[in-house]
Amino acid sequence: MLTEFGKLYVVATPIGNLADISYRAVEVLKQVDLIAAEDTRHVKMLLQQYGITNKLVSLHQHNEDKASSVLLEKLRAGQSIALVSDAGTPLLSDPGMPLEKMVKDAG
Repeated sequence: MLTEFGKLYVVATPIGNLADISYRAVEVLKQVDLIAAEDTRHVKMLLQQYGITNKLVSLHQHNEDKASSVLLEKLRAGQSIALVSDAGTPLLSDPGMPLEKMVKDAG
């Protein structure tokens, strides 16, 4: 039986005031199976602000190739993942590009 792929959400986080996050971003962070963060210590403050207790994993420049492969397997298993950076939208100058490319190449 083939499992449907999970979804990867690229979630923008506030630059500065934690109250600047969008309602939709908070809802996505609450409903995903896993949150992949550039710096888990930084993102924990945001998650605590909104009562989000989902599992958090690190995805940064020093582990992103290996971690991206692991995350792709979780997506293949049907899990949903939110990708966040410390502030702003991931992928521009933050870790996340290898994961995004792997997911795109996998269809």
